[in-house]
Amino acid sequence: MQFCLSARDKLSSARTGVLRLPHGDVSTPVFMPVGTNGTVKAVTTNELEEIGFDIILSNTYHLYLRPGEEVIEKAGGLHRFMNWERNILTDSGGFQVFSLSALRKITTEGAWFQSHVDGSKHFLSPEKAVTIQAILGSDIQMQLDYCTPWGASRKEAENALAITTEWLGRAKNTWQEKVSGGYTGSLFSIVQGNFFPDLRQRSVEACMASGTPGIAVGGLSVGEPPELFSETLAFTAALLPEEKPRYVMGIGTPEYILFAIEHGIDMFDCVLPTREGRNGRVYTRRGAIALKKAENRLDFSPIDKECGCKVCREYSRAYLRHLFKTGEILCSMLASYHNLYFLNELVRGARNAIEEGLFLEYKREFLSRYKEAKDD
Repeated sequence: MQFCLSARDKLSSARTGVLRLPHGDVSTPVFMPVGTNGTVKAVTTNELEEIGFDIILSNTYHLYLRPGEEVIEKAGGLHRFMNWERNILTDSGGFQVFSLSALRKITTEGAWFQSHVDGSKHFLSPEKAVTIQAILGSDIQMQLDYCTPWGASRKEAENALAITTEWLGRAKNTWQEKVSGGYTGSLFSIVQGNFFPDLRQRSVEACMASGTPGIAVGGLSVGEPPELFSETLAFTAALLPEEKPRYVMGIGTPEYILFAIEHGIDMFDCVLPTREGRNGRVYTRRGAIALKKAENRLDFSPIDKECGCKVCREYSRAYLRHLFKTGEILCSMLASYHNLYFLNELVRGARNAIEEGLFLEYKREFLSRYKEAKDD
């Protein structure tokens, strides 16, 4: 992997760059759609290419349980299995193990967990997470980490950080073995430390010392208040090295995306745009709207008059409301497509604004309209 910075904003830490990966270049900042099970829900790979995405995210935990890495290996890797010729980043499964707190046990060796599918017991170590992701053929893979919830004690956070740091060293050793064997994907380390600044700084130092090609900021969006999210992200981002790509895991609202870009973040992902699309909630430049509302029954205008996506060109709010109210699958497909297009255009606009030296103006103008609609 190579990462080349292109432009820097003079009034903030926002920047643009290019990630050179095995399956093509990726312009940053970049939003990555989430394809947990090897598919972005309700959207085809052809449509993802049509929108302009060059990288998506899949999940090691879920693909390990179903269909199993042996199936994907026989298919020739995840790219071929899901018919996606561009890049794939895979999460290690650490967050899923974190969310299964009632069904898992974490030790320095790894994590024992109970499958949410059939109740079977499994063990995931940092070495195994790297091995599975290499079999998948990930262009970027994440280390296995130990995430703690908001409100965790300092002792719990320190223990989790110590385990995450040890796991990083073991993951890197296994990754280097895989690279020696011909694997071409990169390994990213993950910053933890809960919401304790000194632990965050200690974690950043460990990630930098590991020499991984990229660094992710983990442990955010775990139930904390928005102001604590912003404070912790800004603090952590300022500690990260300039020359490496920075990734914040699990953010997908326009407010959080633009805040992250302002503080020098290059990559982010979230299930939100497709999840909200399946629930009949769609994005507009004046805020998100619920298609089910009665006011859309006779509204034959597009979701967003300023949007150039094929959904807004070809379908009305009234028709989409009808699809949602009748439970038609097409509503999920069209709404998810539009939401992904909307966020991709938001980030594309941010890249252009950074290159023109107008990012903060772009952010202010976008959010003033978006927040105004929410206030209404």
